[in-house]
Amino acid sequence: MESAKFLADLDMTGYGIGGLSVGEPKPIKYEMLETLMPHMPTDRPRYLMGVGSPDCLVEGAIRGVDMFDCVLQTRIARNGLALTGRGKRMLRNATFEHDFTVIEEGCDCYACRNGFTRAYLRHLVKCKEILASQLITLHNLRFSLRLMEQVRSAIEEDRLLTFRNELAAQGAFD
Repeated sequence: MESAKFLADLDMTGYGIGGLSVGEPKPIKYEMLETLMPHMPTDRPRYLMGVGSPDCLVEGAIRGVDMFDCVLQTRIARNGLALTGRGKRMLRNATFEHDFTVIEEGCDCYACRNGFTRAYLRHLVKCKEILASQLITLHNLRFSLRLMEQVRSAIEEDRLLTFRNELAAQGAFD
């Protein structure tokens, strides 16, 4: 906290938070944010480095973080993993071999909007076709952007905690 207080006194244009998301359990990450954030100016951007999972994005916003960045959306796409409002979908799994629905109904990403099915994406993943990574990355990035749009709306409506609980109930953090 001494470092946070020192940096706050420097009157910088924004603050980066690093050193979290390096393998510690999520409850410890959240506890550290709860301890740190009260010492950071609220009129400047507060940026949490290396955080990209849906639950960490929402939990970070609850604790006052303004910006995030992460390679997660791309890294998991390379392995065939797609993020959805109902949890993760490992598209390489045999479960999706005959699933001719898009990654997530109602999603407006390029892959979903253009009818790339889970079965076809599974085929591409199994063949190690780069198009699979590209399409799933586009989906994961759009999912994350849409999630943060919803977080902003929930903040404006003063219902962020309720929003988090709704997401958890529908399996978005699984």
